[in-house]
Amino acid sequence: MELSGAKIFVESLKAEGVDTIFGYPGGAVLFLYDELDKAAADIDHILVRHEQAAIHAAEGYAKSTNKVGVAIVTSGPGATNAVTGIADAHLDSVPLVVFTGQVPRALIGNDAFQEVDIIGITRPCVKHNFLVKSLEDLAPTIKKAFYIASTGRPGPVLIDIPKDITDGKEKCEFEYPEEVNIRSYNPNNKGNPRQIRLAADALLEAKTPILYTGGGVILSGASSELTELARMLNYPVTNTLMGLGAFPASDPQFVGMLGMHGTYEANMAMHKSDLVVAIGSRFDDRVTGNIEKFCPNAKIIHVDIDPASISKNVMVDIPIVGDVKQVLADLIDELKKRNEKPDKEANTEWWNTINEWRKTDCLRYDQGEELITAQYVIDKLWQLTHGDAFVCSDVGQHQMWAAQYYRFDKPNRWINSGGLGTMGFGLPSAMGVQLAHPDETVACITGDGSIQMCIQELATCLQYQLPLNIISLNNGYLGMVRQWQEFFYQKRYAMSYMDSLPDFVKLAEAYGHVGLQIKNPADVEGALKEAIDNKQRLYFLDFITNPEENVYPMIPAGAGQNEMILV
Repeated sequence: MELSGAKIFVESLKAEGVDTIFGYPGGAVLFLYDELDKAAADIDHILVRHEQAAIHAAEGYAKSTNKVGVAIVTSGPGATNAVTGIADAHLDSVPLVVFTGQVPRALIGNDAFQEVDIIGITRPCVKHNFLVKSLEDLAPTIKKAFYIASTGRPGPVLIDIPKDITDGKEKCEFEYPEEVNIRSYNPNNKGNPRQIRLAADALLEAKTPILYTGGGVILSGASSELTELARMLNYPVTNTLMGLGAFPASDPQFVGMLGMHGTYEANMAMHKSDLVVAIGSRFDDRVTGNIEKFCPNAKIIHVDIDPASISKNVMVDIPIVGDVKQVLADLIDELKKRNEKPDKEANTEWWNTINEWRKTDCLRYDQGEELITAQYVIDKLWQLTHGDAFVCSDVGQHQMWAAQYYRFDKPNRWINSGGLGTMGFGLPSAMGVQLAHPDETVACITGDGSIQMCIQELATCLQYQLPLNIISLNNGYLGMVRQWQEFFYQKRYAMSYMDSLPDFVKLAEAYGHVGLQIKNPADVEGALKEAIDNKQRLYFLDFITNPEENVYPMIPAGAGQNEMILV
């Protein structure tokens, strides 16, 4: 049967098992929207209030499910508004397929109304992009896009569709491809057996090792393999910001998050280690600090699906290119085959050293009777949700406190913007998570600066009855900017103070939600409990917090991992 381009678009989404798509309509995509409306029984379309939010919502959906997130926006400003979200997904390896409308083929290059070269604009921040030039190419292109987005190192793929491809004047036979073959794209899932043997040798010989694990563990679904390997060897485990939940935070072998705002014990263990096993992590600058001072005495094993990430920032000794889950399974098998164990005496001494570092109690905070501390709010949220909520965050001090004080025992529960650090990410990503997990508790931890970046999405939350818990840690500042100005700019607080904040309670109520302002520490637990227990309404909790509170520990720019500011 011959179908129009718009119909092929919808049937292709159905074939991919897409059940939710986030978007905002406009002239270049109206034929697609017409068919989406007819397919409403099979595909839920979520109408956001800004295209950036459509991408962030698709990211939240993808990060919490390990499925491909899908979004659709119109041409011109619709496409350019989506670029921040696309760049965010690119840096955090989020599998997305983003459809953009384009002017008719005959007008491309004519500066037509709402025309931009979105292919050229997004080329540096996508895994791949396509401009559909013929109707016959549409279904195969969609198949390729989903395959590329979800395999290898995941990432966003953009498909630009000219309006005359979808207007129905042309039709063609539709048959969705069962498989895809791209000659230039063949991700390698299985690690080299020789390199795995070398890694096993190094693991058994190490005296002061550490497993440094990142978001790649979560993306590959390898948390159980990581846990088995760690317990088999009794080696310490640290997570990156993106890897939180890959290994249970409650496990005694977990030494906390590492990096700029990581724990003292995690950073010191990295600095003093003789073997760093980097698993699904990319040696980001927020982890390494000054590369010249990074792990000076360590041999480095690096396991990653992306060959371009190997030795990109830090030269490694034993590279293993492959899917983390597969490589860890093979490494575990290799270790089981051997009748050898790590040096027990050295391991005991290493743990004694780590436990001495733990006594520093670097995450200790004091909650007085007057000003609310942000750490206390996060700590109470963790207690009341039993560590089982989906926690989305915006970017800033509140993000770091959430990472430090909400102890994640499960993967895919921590949803944040790591690589790009996008303010405004929190609320729309929480919408995507709540839609993917309608019966779960979803918290959006934000600040008075970040929440205003995409606050219009409170209307989307009302339309789709999303019972989010928005926890705003309101200190009247762009907190992380203020902290850097205090430390490194002689307390010149240039443009970091918010002089005219809205009344967030009234604003939440204007959008049809429940708003509460909390100033007294004694009221924190009750407000959180009320919000968590009410599964029918969105609660905006505006916690007025200590404006001078800083995030500790902190590694200053240019310092080594052992050069932390602790107070």
